[in-house]
Amino acid sequence: MGSTPGSRVSQGHPNIVYILADDLGYGDLSCFNKNSKIPVPHLNQLAKEGMAFTDAHSGSAVCTPTRYGVLTGRYSWRSRLKKGVTYGDSPHLIEDTRMTAASMLKSQGYHTACIGKWHLGWDWTMKSDNSNEIDFSKPIQHGPTTNGFDYSFCIPASLDIPPYVYVENDTVTALPNRTVEGKTGKLLMREGLTGADFEHRDVLPKLTEKAVAYIDRRGREKKPFFLYFPLPAPHTPILPTDDFQGKSGTNEYGDFVMQIDWVVGQVMEALERNGLVGNTLFIFTNDNGSSPNADFEYLAQIGHNPNYVFRGHKADIYEGGHRVPLIARWPGRIKAGSVCDDTTCLTDLMATAAEITGYSLPDDAGEDSVSMLPNLLGTAKGPVREATVHHSVNGSFAIRQGKWKLILCSGSGGWSFPRPGSPEARQLPPVQLYDLNSDIGETTNVQDKRPDVVKRLTDLLQDYVDRGRSTPGATQKNDGEVVILQ
Repeated sequence: MGSTPGSRVSQGHPNIVYILADDLGYGDLSCFNKNSKIPVPHLNQLAKEGMAFTDAHSGSAVCTPTRYGVLTGRYSWRSRLKKGVTYGDSPHLIEDTRMTAASMLKSQGYHTACIGKWHLGWDWTMKSDNSNEIDFSKPIQHGPTTNGFDYSFCIPASLDIPPYVYVENDTVTALPNRTVEGKTGKLLMREGLTGADFEHRDVLPKLTEKAVAYIDRRGREKKPFFLYFPLPAPHTPILPTDDFQGKSGTNEYGDFVMQIDWVVGQVMEALERNGLVGNTLFIFTNDNGSSPNADFEYLAQIGHNPNYVFRGHKADIYEGGHRVPLIARWPGRIKAGSVCDDTTCLTDLMATAAEITGYSLPDDAGEDSVSMLPNLLGTAKGPVREATVHHSVNGSFAIRQGKWKLILCSGSGGWSFPRPGSPEARQLPPVQLYDLNSDIGETTNVQDKRPDVVKRLTDLLQDYVDRGRSTPGATQKNDGEVVILQ
């Protein structure tokens, strides 16, 4: 079982700042793609001062399941969510008794905060005279504070999913006073109730202000802190503020990416101002690949590819759906300007934080989390993960081990060609095997040439499903049946 709460706390434990962008592309950052056309000086500086992970993967190709994995260290397909995402009125997804990275760190003496996009469901109180209407005057249940966060200032889901309100420490900050109209394209948002203090374009600056204020408050304390800062950008609606419109030389999406870089700069400045840089592990990453709403066709005309050389995009089982940029900085511990090519997954935060703080995870926590610490410190003698499981929006599976990637469906499993169930997909083999060392674009399916690899990886994935975990430990239960072949 875990350590006694607070027993391993020392002033040597680093603060942890974890920024999770939303629908950002691997190819949007010039520290990962030298041909990127979007200026991101602060993220480039972060990479120069830390480590860039070239083979990092989100736990899913869409929002909610990735976030579940970040906080729990467990693949979301083990939960009740087998495909898709939650919505603004969805009930809580994180199980009542489940440990999170926040609750674990809190038990180790950390102050914890979640500021940004929650998108994991929480429980609204419904009106007594109409069970279909939310009573916004009542506090939410089973949100961030239930899951280990001392402080929270969040929006319920994506910025295109109503209700559009801020919720601070379980309470809506301003009751809805209007309904915004739905929009399409880059401004995509669903019609919905909107709080009196809520303007879509101001959300990213507002969340940044809250995050910086939190760091300033923690700078006056000796207690270590964990700040989980999931951004709502550059997800739709793509709404860069006036200061960034037209600044990237690309399009509105590029401008919004530049604003994300500004956000990172604001956090870096706050850490510097408070003398916290040297004892802070700062991680920046993203929840899935870039979305077609970025306008790939136009960006390609000017030589910019948000998903770099990878096939597919957000929602897909292909690399473009789940390979994400990841940068980690920890002065004095992580070698400045270093690069790690080892495969890592966003589920690995839990085990990493546990190893850093000397916490022994119980068997029913972090079942798919592997500590990144050997890679961060440059002490790894080989791959730290046995294999990594990928998952698409429609629930399709893939498993990656070394150079081999086995996909357990015939098409994209998502939004790109060939779409699931399409005539084209139905004419293809039921599985796909790619050698990513020689075929990073996943163009040549070699499943018929290497049946031994197909069987080995299929068996390994089934073992991960059957054991309820992909790490050593006692067998755990999945929530409901898990079928690996679509």
